[in-house]
Amino acid sequence: MSYNWNWSVFTMETPSGATTYLGWLIDGLQMTVALSLAAWVIALALGALMGVLRTVPHKGLATLAGAYVEIFRNIPLLVQLFIWYFVLPELLPTSMGNAFKQMNPVAQQFIAALICLSTFTSARVCEQVRSGINSLPRGQKNAGLALGFTLGQTYRYVLVPMAFRLIVPPLTSEFLNIFKNSAVCSTIGLLELAAQGRQLVDYTAQPYESFIAVTALYLIINVVVMSGMRWVEAKT
Repeated sequence: MSYNWNWSVFTMETPSGATTYLGWLIDGLQMTVALSLAAWVIALALGALMGVLRTVPHKGLATLAGAYVEIFRNIPLLVQLFIWYFVLPELLPTSMGNAFKQMNPVAQQFIAALICLSTFTSARVCEQVRSGINSLPRGQKNAGLALGFTLGQTYRYVLVPMAFRLIVPPLTSEFLNIFKNSAVCSTIGLLELAAQGRQLVDYTAQPYESFIAVTALYLIINVVVMSGMRWVEAKT
């Protein structure tokens, strides 16, 4: 099979003339990073809360958090994305549903993708936090209570900080996964990095160059994340 390599394709202008094909990839990279970082912040906070609730001596709260995990961890990510984007606006009150539908399409796609990635990842973070807390000696909790802390203060100042020191490595994997999972969001039209790569192929018919560049950009993201998380691990 003969293939005409053409790396200069990235310097060519797009049909609109507003940017180059490399500019498309940079735009997609920015969208991927913005979406993934925003989703990670929400997922980390929500997952930590649910992880704590799964370990508290309150059956109702623990059951609620357990149900949350089972729902969002066991439904495929793509199905959840379609539910948030296509189904939920129809189930909301009419005024809210119409407000969502009247948004800029990019805003609709971004919000649906953000909620989907956040809830899906938070269910996984929840289990990491729960495991970290449960791995601590029972005496840590008793010591906190013996010092006069309330249960909430014991979790805040003793259990959760110690648990997070233990779960930095698995959290690194979840952090990386959220960047990779963001590629699924192209199915609802969000022009993140993978979608921009496919769009470049459609316009230039240069698939190898396009996806080699996309792969390289994902690798750069992973290297930056791994370096940052190693620094965090060394500081904890």
